[in-house]
Amino acid sequence: MFLKDLIGFYPQTLAFYDNAFTHRSASRLDTYGQAVNNERLEYLGDAILGAVIADFLYNRFPKEDEGFLTKMRSKLVNRAILTSLTHEMGLNRFIDANTNNAVEKSHIYGDALEALIGAIYLDKGYQAAKYFVTKRILSRYIDLHELEQLDLNFKSKLIEWSQKNKKEVKFDTVEEYPDNGRHPRFVSTVETNGKVVGKGTGPSKKEAQQNAAREALKKLDVSLSS
Repeated sequence: MFLKDLIGFYPQTLAFYDNAFTHRSASRLDTYGQAVNNERLEYLGDAILGAVIADFLYNRFPKEDEGFLTKMRSKLVNRAILTSLTHEMGLNRFIDANTNNAVEKSHIYGDALEALIGAIYLDKGYQAAKYFVTKRILSRYIDLHELEQLDLNFKSKLIEWSQKNKKEVKFDTVEEYPDNGRHPRFVSTVETNGKVVGKGTGPSKKEAQQNAAREALKKLDVSLSS
């Protein structure tokens, strides 16, 4: 019943959805000994989500140029936004995961949402996936005007704040290998005038610094609106 209420229609092949909610840390083996998780569905769902949002924005903002549309699409598929959506929808309660990796944890929820979109596409087709994204997500949870004002380049925002307030900002980023070198992660700290004000992790140096800057902006009470 939850799944029907979530996606807006009765699913046909439940196995797709079961896989969508299974993170690789909770993988199980199928009858052929292959690991079953949501990684392939996430890959598919990521592409479907991007196409649906591009189409939605193209029609929603007929007078805006390519730069505006690209920026808005980037905001809508931002990992922090997807993670927030997953919690608002209650999807996080049904994700099967077993990991202590901070980087993996930060991506679990957004990845599951993309995997769910991939599952809907395989189960019901593109139009059903489009309906889910536009009617069950965008219409219910996204304020486009508010999103338009939101600046998600946290590092740039922090540097802008520091210049305006004559503060020195320094980022220090190191690479770690918490799981025997298979999945490297980056840990970044940011200081203002020698005091640590933010820390962030991510699968890339850029994402780690953005996460550190976001935490710093929150501590410094700097608005994220443009």
